[in-house]
Amino acid sequence: MALPSLLRLILLAAIWGSSFLFMRVLSPVLGALPVATGRVAFASLGLWLLLRWWRLAIPAGPRWRAALWLGVISSAVPFLMYSLAARVLPAGYSAMFNATTPLMAVVVGGLAFGERLAPARLAGLMLGLAGVAVLLQTGPVALTPVVLLGGGMCLLATTCYALSGYLTRRWISEQGGMDSRLVALGSQLGATAALLPLFLLSLAWQPLPLAALDAGHWLAWLALGLLCTAAAYVLYFRLIADEGPLKAMSVTFVIPVFGVLWGVLFLHETLSHAHLAGGVLIALALWLVVRQPARQ
Repeated sequence: MALPSLLRLILLAAIWGSSFLFMRVLSPVLGALPVATGRVAFASLGLWLLLRWWRLAIPAGPRWRAALWLGVISSAVPFLMYSLAARVLPAGYSAMFNATTPLMAVVVGGLAFGERLAPARLAGLMLGLAGVAVLLQTGPVALTPVVLLGGGMCLLATTCYALSGYLTRRWISEQGGMDSRLVALGSQLGATAALLPLFLLSLAWQPLPLAALDAGHWLAWLALGLLCTAAAYVLYFRLIADEGPLKAMSVTFVIPVFGVLWGVLFLHETLSHAHLAGGVLIALALWLVVRQPARQ
């Protein structure tokens, strides 16, 4: 990997790792639905402004509509699940669960899209599940039904990420393709359209606690949308263009490092043997899943 791409990958991992920190700060104060809705709304605004700067016209047609629908799967549901999980799980744990996305891709691809489940990938899946189990059972948080539910929400989010990858290939790439920056904007607009009515409805019984927000909360909310979503998508798609999707996916190896680091530095979360043992198992699993098979 070229040095500029490597630097972009590390920067992207640091940005995406910080998203779990911001959700951990915001969700207990605002609630999961407002955090997720604000994230996709701010991201939509940021991407729209970037597209105006790049002078890219918003298209019409079936691929644009597909991008809008993809936003429900790739952003609305996962962002809501992670915001809910942030109420009960340390930021570092959510970041490690996020690293199981390629493992979920193995399951989704094999079950729904006819992908061959090679022995190495099956072994990776088993190791990844073992890593998740170690992470839950030996960590600084008690293994309660609520914590298990939080872990399940993270896994649902990563399953949505995996499903959206295959659907992007089927709905957009195989139909002639579309500029990835436009796909990013369409997905965030679709996610906003899905979450905004639910958010407005929720205000009827739970008003937004704006009085409880200080400048730090507002900055975290804006950073979650503009930095961790809009800007991160630009970096990610540049990585794909320069290095290909396989190498771009390796960012998932590095995100947990920053997720744990930011949690320890800014939220005073505790490091434990679970972070090391679970993280090593998940890293080995990811290597088995994303490595290129040897030539025969």
